[in-house]
Amino acid sequence: MKWPLVLLPLLVAPLAAQIGGRATRPKVQRPDGPVWEVIRKNCIACHGIDDYAFFALDRAGWQQLIAGKHKAGEADLSEADRAVLLDWLASRFGPSTKPFPRTYIPPEITAFFSDPEAKRLMDRACTRCHGLERVQGVRNSADGWRVTLVDMRERGATLSDEELERLVEWLGRVWGTNQDK
Repeated sequence: MKWPLVLLPLLVAPLAAQIGGRATRPKVQRPDGPVWEVIRKNCIACHGIDDYAFFALDRAGWQQLIAGKHKAGEADLSEADRAVLLDWLASRFGPSTKPFPRTYIPPEITAFFSDPEAKRLMDRACTRCHGLERVQGVRNSADGWRVTLVDMRERGATLSDEELERLVEWLGRVWGTNQDK
């Protein structure tokens, strides 16, 4: 029977898309009314609303995440705006929801960054949104750095897969930990 061979590419293509390459992105439906006004006024200049789907937090967790992801003065919302945003985030992306999975398969690298190369890449990819002191104050395992860099790339940092992995190796070596956590 020849017709199953015709269907084989249709079955294999979705699986291949899940296995390699960049992570797929969630598609969050834009809220209306006051929530949209708060997001439009305060958030979307730097990132979209799709990033919210990667988390499932309660109100306090959202407040802590927002404070931790922004430079001083960046996420200064009025109390009323903060309440509107946190209420929406906790109801739409609360602890009872399932966060969108972050999928990434690191490619093997064979060439490693020198200190000046890594500094140039961080100046290009990282300092558009925050200072390097934010990176220098952190100690992570290579896996921890990979999670952070994939997150930053999803937020807009311009990093190819190879650059990301070379930076993971360098950060793990220079600002890493003695144990893999």
